[in-house]
Amino acid sequence: MSEASSSSTLALRVRDEWNQLSKEERLSEFRVLAHEDALDLFLGLDAHDAAELLEQMTANEQRLWIRMLAPDDAADVLQCTTDARQALLESTEPATRNEVIALMAYKEDEAGGLMSPRYARVRPEMTVAEAISYIRLQAIEQAEIIYYIYVLDTDQHLLGAVSLRDLFAAHSTKHVREIMQTELSKAHENMDQEALADLFAEEDLIAIPVVDANDRMMGIVTVDDIVDVVEEEATEDIQKMGGTEALDTPYLRSSLRSMIKKRAGWLTILFLGEMMTATAMGYYQNEIARAVVLALFLPLIISSGGNAGSQASTLVIRAMALGEVRLSDFWRVIRRELASGLFLGLILGSIGFCRVFIWEMLFHSYGAHYLVLALTVGISLVFVVLWGSLSGAFLPFILKGLRFDPASASTPFVATLVDVTGLVIYFTVASIILRGTLL
Repeated sequence: MSEASSSSTLALRVRDEWNQLSKEERLSEFRVLAHEDALDLFLGLDAHDAAELLEQMTANEQRLWIRMLAPDDAADVLQCTTDARQALLESTEPATRNEVIALMAYKEDEAGGLMSPRYARVRPEMTVAEAISYIRLQAIEQAEIIYYIYVLDTDQHLLGAVSLRDLFAAHSTKHVREIMQTELSKAHENMDQEALADLFAEEDLIAIPVVDANDRMMGIVTVDDIVDVVEEEATEDIQKMGGTEALDTPYLRSSLRSMIKKRAGWLTILFLGEMMTATAMGYYQNEIARAVVLALFLPLIISSGGNAGSQASTLVIRAMALGEVRLSDFWRVIRRELASGLFLGLILGSIGFCRVFIWEMLFHSYGAHYLVLALTVGISLVFVVLWGSLSGAFLPFILKGLRFDPASASTPFVATLVDVTGLVIYFTVASIILRGTLL
């Protein structure tokens, strides 16, 4: 096996095993990689892993590797460090250090915290030939991207932009102001990352300029940064929908204390909610005592309502996240879920009715009043599933209207609500239909 092939195999193995390695093992494996393989691995690490690796290195190694990062990536890594932050900052080149310090002043979830201060820029009075020569120099100095070139005045105000393609297609004697586009999509430096991701989705751009309150150009956010944001936001929503607070760090790097803290609050709230189920059952204990058979169908009915509610809340929350549904669409969503919930309830209700009927025919399980029992189960399922669908649909709207995250209307939360109310619906239907027979 050649030396190059052996090095490549080692790099693949280290990359595959990275998440299973301890801190010490990561550093030792990283040190034996060839420089190019180590660079590829280092640039591909997330900020937490890169910070953890740098903190274990010697001062010379820190200086070498921190300088491999673009200013925005270096700022992200430094935000994840503690004791080594100042030493790492001082290890960067002076020009980069100023850029990193400026970036660290922004919150991580703002456009300013995501942007790169390195972008291609030209003056409006330049000719096309001058602009191309100037861009060539900027490319050598590692501008983030050169698909878009931004046109700035002497005070750094954003006047327009020109694509590289249009620049090369224009006559060399033309001025930049003659070919630039002045209608631009841009983000304010304090724009939230979720709104910024929506802007990328709407405009279908590779990069978006970031400006301050005076329309001065501060940097650019590129689409690769937004891919990370979308993944982060989706992960946060999924965790909230699972009935837990969003984790600040990856699962395997979260401490036991943090995991308990993030999960205990919601779990306690859900437990207290489920206690209402016991209270409701206590209220109907006489009915249960007279017709024990009713208790057999409790799990079937309330779980069906919870499942329907979970489906509806998941669909609505995701539609909100994608911008497909807004607060103004409340009644449209309710009408859809009213129809959907009714038909789904009829489907499950019919199955429930047949279940009681068939079991009586085969095993004689329910006695002389099996038809009214089957009717009770069927009608209860219709109403419980309908109510579950409506609950799952309107809870995200209520939370969004109160300026809470709609994802907090999580699957367990909806299921808990429907468990309690579904039990009340079931016994109310039973008391009406079975009065004079089983009750």
